[in-house]
Amino acid sequence: MSKYRYGHFLFSTFIALVFISIDWITKNKISGSFQLYEKRDVIPGFFSLYYVRNTGSAFSMLADKSWGITVLSVVSVIMAAVIFYLLTKAGQLKDTASCVALTLLLAGAVGNLIDRIVYRSVVDFLRFDFGSYTFPIFNVADICAVCGTVLFVIMILFQQKKVDKILVKVENDLKSHRR
Repeated sequence: MSKYRYGHFLFSTFIALVFISIDWITKNKISGSFQLYEKRDVIPGFFSLYYVRNTGSAFSMLADKSWGITVLSVVSVIMAAVIFYLLTKAGQLKDTASCVALTLLLAGAVGNLIDRIVYRSVVDFLRFDFGSYTFPIFNVADICAVCGTVLFVIMILFQQKKVDKILVKVENDLKSHRR
């Protein structure tokens, strides 16, 4: 057994913590220096910083439900735990591509989970306008989650054997725990 068995996992965890920290720092900088719904143009007519709070999920789904933030928090905890577990398996297999995708997913899930627990909403502030269309406002955790999801979908489509190896490892672990 290599002394570097956990190298991929430890490095991935460190990188996830870096992205979570960047997300936390940027959200606190925005919420501390902007008024709610304040907009500051970076590239006029295209990109701006616009401070909003989202009590829902992507595209503000469940935002109008008083129980929505609680449900989303519970789902986020479960997802973060599952992603973290899969990351340990990908790390044991030294599967760099899977570790990258899962690291980004973990950072995204945990970054927004922290907001839901601390603020009971998620701080969003990156706004892009395309003519009269405004893309949904987002944050660093959202970028991580989307990039991780895209990478994982690409892996499922084009590197299915890598994903299967992780799932076999999970299945074997579950079988050994049942005994």
